[in-house]
Amino acid sequence: MEAAKVTVKAVALIAGDNNVRGSLQFLQNSDGFTHVKGRITGLSPGLHGFHIHALGDTTNGCNSTGPHFNPLKKDHGARTDDERHAGDLGNIVAGPDGVADVSITDRQIPLSGLHSILGRAVVVHADPDDLGRGGHELSKSTGNAGARVGCGIIGLQSSV
Repeated sequence: MEAAKVTVKAVALIAGDNNVRGSLQFLQNSDGFTHVKGRITGLSPGLHGFHIHALGDTTNGCNSTGPHFNPLKKDHGARTDDERHAGDLGNIVAGPDGVADVSITDRQIPLSGLHSILGRAVVVHADPDDLGRGGHELSKSTGNAGARVGCGIIGLQSSV
């Protein structure tokens, strides 16, 4: 009999400016990849930077979540780059209705182990992430993605 894929589940409830709201589910499969899926509403149409930030602190709104999660001290980049923060998840796209359906799979955002993202925050930014290629002074640190318009703390999800 083949062993079932063990998964760890987490959830983040997104809240922010101008009625930005959403729910994201994180599922870590036994192959080491974590799948992020969910929906965020209340966004302006277009691209929005989407990152895991280092701190699960929202005492001062999304501004308290600290910098991008970067345990290996790398420059900012795209999800497909070797040189990137672990928390660099690129952009999500909001349609004309302000709704972004999220579906991202990534190996650098585990829910267990040394570099776990549990207890950290997921943040949605106002502007597109330039993926470290924009030539702006903030490109290599934040992707010049602008203000933080929504965020949520990543916590374990009940298996019930």
